[in-house]
Amino acid sequence: MEAISNEPKKSLRTLFETANTQRHNLDSIPNPSSSIYQSHLQTAIRAFQQCQDLTERLSIFSPNETEDDITSNNLRYLLTNHYLGDLLLKDSLSPRKHVLQRSRVAFERYLKLLDSYEMLSKSDSKLYQRYLSSPDDFSLLSQSDPTARRNTKIARYKQEQELKLKLEYLARVPLALQHDDAASREIHLAETQLCAHNTFHALDIIGQELKIISLMPQTSPAPQPEDLAEDYRQRNGRPNKDDNYFDRLDPPISQLLNTGKAGPILSKDGRPLKPFTLLDSRQRVQNGVFRPDHALPTMTIDEYLAEEKKRGGMVDGGGQTSTGPQDVNEDDLDRADAETMKAREWDEFVESNPKGSGNTLNRG
Repeated sequence: MEAISNEPKKSLRTLFETANTQRHNLDSIPNPSSSIYQSHLQTAIRAFQQCQDLTERLSIFSPNETEDDITSNNLRYLLTNHYLGDLLLKDSLSPRKHVLQRSRVAFERYLKLLDSYEMLSKSDSKLYQRYLSSPDDFSLLSQSDPTARRNTKIARYKQEQELKLKLEYLARVPLALQHDDAASREIHLAETQLCAHNTFHALDIIGQELKIISLMPQTSPAPQPEDLAEDYRQRNGRPNKDDNYFDRLDPPISQLLNTGKAGPILSKDGRPLKPFTLLDSRQRVQNGVFRPDHALPTMTIDEYLAEEKKRGGMVDGGGQTSTGPQDVNEDDLDRADAETMKAREWDEFVESNPKGSGNTLNRG
């Protein structure tokens, strides 16, 4: 605590310039969802929150004052809540609904401060009154009339372009004129009007997104692994952990000693004292660890064919060798006579039975 109290206090101007520099540095980080971007974003958010707290403690702005009572150097601090609300919208680490609500509060403080000083334009003042009447249903565009919706889009786009051109023109003012109090004041007022224009657009988007979130089904918190294991044991009728239940396949030694399962497997004369399982050699088990998940062949094709021949599952013959011309032994007279008699009998059968003689059913 002593180190904090002895630390020199920063002025509001130093805090605001540091926070604004951190806000501009975010543009150099390409990925808004990266951890680096979110870390720098949280740093910038904390810096603007410190500016807001210090502004309230110093009572820079008072409801009894008017716009003319604010000094030109203090006009920049009006934008603190707007910058804070814009940065909060980019937070992707916190729950989205919480982010939108925090950003909406910051934007509301900004508009309330401008309204108290009567710094809102006539169109923005009407929009602010509409917003106060129904913040949840606030919308810049008409939902029923397409023509009015189109005209509103065109009018707001032109207004935004005019404010940007005015701010760019004032930013190109020579350095000698920038030290002029009137020129500096006009720059800050133009930036304030542009931020008010963007604030209403942000509130419209926040309202739409909150409506979408409210329509989403409420998700229950994810169950913890211990709860899932407990439910599984209850569904399967297994004991709980309190009932001497252990997740390990092999119970601890103390439990084995208590239940009498410890001790030798065989007696001195070789009789088994309790059930046991014979395991294969360690090398064979080790070889079976890194192997394909499908069954590998246990024999070659030649071995399989030889085994089939032994079992009588294969018949020799067939193919071209069985249907080709056979070698005739000219010295075998008995076989030659048998072939001659067979040919004579076939010729006699063909002569006595001409073609079509057996078809007697279709004759008239």
